[in-house]
Amino acid sequence: MAEERKIESFDGTQLFSRKDTAENQRAVAVISHGLAEHLGRYDTLAETLLSNGFTVYRYEQRGHARSDGKRTHFDDFNEMPDDLKTIMDLAKEENPDAPIFLIGHSMGGFTAATFGTKYPGQAAGIVLSGALTRYNNQLFGPLPMDLPEETYLDNELGEGVCSDPAVVEAYANDPMVEKKISVALINQFGTGIDWLKANAERFTDPVLVLHGNEDGLVAEKDSRDFYGEIASSDKTLKIYASLMHEIFNEPSKYKIYDEVVEWMNERL
Repeated sequence: MAEERKIESFDGTQLFSRKDTAENQRAVAVISHGLAEHLGRYDTLAETLLSNGFTVYRYEQRGHARSDGKRTHFDDFNEMPDDLKTIMDLAKEENPDAPIFLIGHSMGGFTAATFGTKYPGQAAGIVLSGALTRYNNQLFGPLPMDLPEETYLDNELGEGVCSDPAVVEAYANDPMVEKKISVALINQFGTGIDWLKANAERFTDPVLVLHGNEDGLVAEKDSRDFYGEIASSDKTLKIYASLMHEIFNEPSKYKIYDEVVEWMNERL
C-alpha cells in the first residue's frame, strides 16, 4: 500500500513524500536521495526492503522534484538534516514500536551523516552509500566557489554515476532529475563537511558505510576517513571493487541490497 503526500518541514517548506507499508512489517527504513535526483530512483531498493518486512518512507529534498523550495538551493546545510528529522519523526509517530533505520546515498548520505551527528540515537542504524562526508575529490573545485550564490551550473553528474550505460542514459533523460545546481547548495557542502569533521566524535549510531572503489563523483577516501573518525562502536566499512557511484543501481545491486537487509536484520 502506497501513500503519497506533502509533509510540512520545520520552516513550513512542503516536502513530497511516499510511504510504502510492508505486509508483515518488522521495521521501518527511511531513504534520503542524492543531489539533483528524486525518490523514484530508489524503487528497486524499496521493493527489496518491502519484501523483507521493512516499511519504506522516502521524501524529496527541498528544491528537488516535487518538493517545494528554490531549485537545488540550500541557504544552510542544516536544512538537510532538519528536513530529514521531520520525516524520521513522522515515521516514529506512525510506527511507535518499530525500529527505524536510515539509508542515505551521496548527498542523501551527507544528510544522513549530519542527521546522525546532530541527532544521535534517533536511528536503529544508518546505512551510507557513496556518501559525501569529506571532500577528497574536489568535484566542484575548491570551496566556497568564488561565484555569486545565485549562479546555477549545469548538472554534469551523470558521467560518474554508474557502469551500466542504461542507468546513465535514464538519468540524463529523466525529467525529474534537476538539470541545474546552485552555487549556494555547493558552498553549503563545504560548510557542512567542515562541521561534520569537527563533530565526528558526536556520531555514535550503528553504521554501515558502503562505497564503490571506482566512484567518479565522491572519493572512497571520504568513507574511509569518516569511518576512522566517528565514535560509533558498531561500525562496518565495505569498499566494492570496480563499482561506481550509484552502488544501488549497479548490475550487482541485488547482492548489495541483500547485504544491507542482512545488516539491518542483525540489529533488530
